[in-house]
Amino acid sequence: MTRLAGTASLGGFLFGFDSAVINGAVSGIRQAYHSGSAGTGFAVAAILLGSALGALVAGPLADHIGRRLTMILTAIVFAITAGWSGLAGTAAIFIVARFLSGTAVGAASVVSPAYIAEISPARIRGRLASLQQLGIVVGIFVALLSDDLIAHAAGGVSVPSWIGLDAWRWMFLVEIIPSAVFAFSALVVPESPRYLVAAGREREALRVLQRVQPGETEQKLQEIRGTLSAGRKPRLSDLRAATGGVLPIVWVGIGLSVLQQFVGINSIFYYGAVLWQAVGFTSASSLGINVITGTVNIISTLVAMALIDRVGRKPLLLWGSVGMAVNLAIVSVVFAMAPAATPGRVNLSHASGLVALFAANLYVFAFGVSWGPCVWVLLGEMFSNQIRGAALAVAAFAQWMANWTVTVTFPVVLDAAGPGAAYAIYLLFAVLSFFFVKRKIRESRGRALEEM
Repeated sequence: MTRLAGTASLGGFLFGFDSAVINGAVSGIRQAYHSGSAGTGFAVAAILLGSALGALVAGPLADHIGRRLTMILTAIVFAITAGWSGLAGTAAIFIVARFLSGTAVGAASVVSPAYIAEISPARIRGRLASLQQLGIVVGIFVALLSDDLIAHAAGGVSVPSWIGLDAWRWMFLVEIIPSAVFAFSALVVPESPRYLVAAGREREALRVLQRVQPGETEQKLQEIRGTLSAGRKPRLSDLRAATGGVLPIVWVGIGLSVLQQFVGINSIFYYGAVLWQAVGFTSASSLGINVITGTVNIISTLVAMALIDRVGRKPLLLWGSVGMAVNLAIVSVVFAMAPAATPGRVNLSHASGLVALFAANLYVFAFGVSWGPCVWVLLGEMFSNQIRGAALAVAAFAQWMANWTVTVTFPVVLDAAGPGAAYAIYLLFAVLSFFFVKRKIRESRGRALEEM
């Protein structure tokens, strides 16, 4: 069971790696392509538009050809676009490569949590589904660490390295290795039993169920069958409510997804090096700080995995919102009170810099123990079998568009009003996230998918 969930979480690893790898390469991209702030922001954010498209397509695709084959295709796209990004000769080609790479990231954000939820027993589903987030944060950490190692080995981000390619290009090329591992691993896992029932392959579904959940009988197949529309596979139109519009549960999923991004977490993971340089740290120190932040993210996710099936999803989200709000308030005040240096930069004293750094990492911890894993767990389990693929696709599409908005606007706000203003905006959304969860989220701990 853990092995199957772990294989699917490799999609999360590549999701995290591919999203964060650009962090250490930003200065190299600026120099190679002579990009300004807006151009750099678009180069960074191009992957997110692709991710939105990939998410929207992956749900219906996974419902049509299956979760397993969709994971294999996703791994192949990851490998191809990693090479393409690293070898791109112009800014336009690089942006296209990152956009297409994003389609794989978006697909992984849909198919991996759906697969894990559908092969996991209810009693440990939260823990296994959290492997997706663990994969993401480990991917982020490995990307940040490999960026740091490659830059130090070459003597700089834009310094030629092996076979004459600049170091920042190797930051992308190394992703080909985990992409191949994901592809080969996905070849040997069984298909999701819920998909097999929807596809009319019930004998195969029963074999898989008995393999992943020993003791299951025909009765479970009947329960799954009862949550599906007879005679056809799930489709996007299933998201329509009988009274018109979209089902309320889909709006809840969209709200969770958007708020997960609007609290600003990816301003740390995409622009960490730029942020810490803006408040006075050196380039080398900034890359090292990224590695520390990645470590905090992994530790917090492990804590979440230990708690999520004991405490529940909703309590973790509520406490996470409080923790994020408190630490974002501290970061905002420290940055806002610091004297401005040049546009987008402030002068922090040593003590203020340490306070900001400590609060920022506590903010990352609060997110990692709550909104990071819990949103992916809930998106994998909160929808019924009939709409899971399509609803996850729509929610993930909204999430990637929100991510794109944050990523594009952060450097603009940073240059125009400084880091204090940016984090004050994220603080408002952290406060809003508390009240959203309080009113809209129902606890799903320990409930079978067929009860949703």
